[in-house]
Amino acid sequence: MNHARSSGVSVYEQTKVTSISFFSVDPKRPVSVSWSHVPPPTLLSPPASPTTSTTPIFPSKPAPESDVVTGTTTFTHIIDASGRAGLMSTSYLKNRHSNSSLKNVACWGYWSGAGIHGGGTSREGAPWFEALTGLAWFIPLANGRTSVGVVMNQKIYNDKMKQPAEPTYFLPSSIPNPTKSIMVNRYLCNILLAPGVAKLLGVAVMEVGSVKSATDFSYSAPSYTDCGYRIIGDAGGESGIDPFFSSGVHLALTSALSAASTICASIRGDCTESIATDWHTKRVSMSYTRFQVVVLSAYMQIRNSQSADVLSDIDENNFDRAFSFLRPVIQGASDMGKLLSQTELQKSLDFCVNLFNPTTPEQHDRVAGKPEISQALLDVAAPLVDPTHKPSSPPSSTLRLSKRDRSASEVAETRMVLQKINVRRVVHAEYAINNLESEPIAGHVVRLEKGCLGLTRLSVCTTPEHAD
Repeated sequence: MNHARSSGVSVYEQTKVTSISFFSVDPKRPVSVSWSHVPPPTLLSPPASPTTSTTPIFPSKPAPESDVVTGTTTFTHIIDASGRAGLMSTSYLKNRHSNSSLKNVACWGYWSGAGIHGGGTSREGAPWFEALTGLAWFIPLANGRTSVGVVMNQKIYNDKMKQPAEPTYFLPSSIPNPTKSIMVNRYLCNILLAPGVAKLLGVAVMEVGSVKSATDFSYSAPSYTDCGYRIIGDAGGESGIDPFFSSGVHLALTSALSAASTICASIRGDCTESIATDWHTKRVSMSYTRFQVVVLSAYMQIRNSQSADVLSDIDENNFDRAFSFLRPVIQGASDMGKLLSQTELQKSLDFCVNLFNPTTPEQHDRVAGKPEISQALLDVAAPLVDPTHKPSSPPSSTLRLSKRDRSASEVAETRMVLQKINVRRVVHAEYAINNLESEPIAGHVVRLEKGCLGLTRLSVCTTPEHAD
């Protein structure tokens, strides 16, 4: 918000949109919002400083009704960044879809005095994640605090908690629970299911009142825009709640840039509003689907489930756009049908799970230093390699040593590293700074130029584009 202020934006905090009004001639187009504002004790927002907030801390008690300011603001475009509440999707469009395959429960707390993962190595202080029937995390924070939590399927969690055991592993003084909270007891029992995390905790002390729980479903929508509005971030879709897979910040920033670019494109005449809205929905859906498939691949391996459990949660058109480069590799010489099949999805998930191969930087360095390994195989920006071709056996021009000359463990290490690099290419475009400039959708890419943000139409022969 401070950056927005420094760019000349009027920022009003403690302001809540209470309703959205739509155009009488076009009921789908929003034209104004009604809001309520609780002014600070001094000057009304925004504060005087353009770079730092001088807004006083608001009182914790609700302001008297007489102090609340209400009003209406009209606009040509509105961006819904209302988070999980998703005002447009849930209250007006009613198009939010929950993905049944990612119904998870997360429970976490904060500890002090915990051990350090990777002590004495180059990975000292790195986070630790452990997978059993779910995921457990151990993430060091500042000032000696550590975030420790678990996330698992809601049904599995409920089944385990029908007969929770007593957390006898911990010293009573290490796990203060003055209110005898059942949630805290369940949290501690789940921590014990991850022996690596429990060992790292050692004699650490849990902070009183720090244990929290959240039940959240991965969700998406068939559309994130129409004439006059854009939906971004968690207001549109979310693919997970745990810190290992959480892609919220990335999806929020990607969708925000997409929203700004398409609105500017419409206003500046780069394209019609219809083309701009279509571009935004496809861009957001592509990013969401890529993360969704990667997350599902890991959870399916953890739960030992099959793609039939998740096929209904994958939008076929979004999958086709998001993985257009992967489909021919997965299908090989066979004809690709228009519809996503269970077999194809299973192969895609099996391929993507290699992203979580437990490799270390040292292993990557060893493989990169082998003269027989082509540098093209180590480049995450290179084209995808057919997964049926074993990474440990590249073409003879790039591999001059026979398997006889290498140990079995060395072969396995090389294969694991190259498989991980290969699958990273699936999501690599998402992390490139200029990914919205380089990845065309419906013949358009983002024009990231200061003072000229918008969309640029590519010539037919410039580059292949994602199918509509």
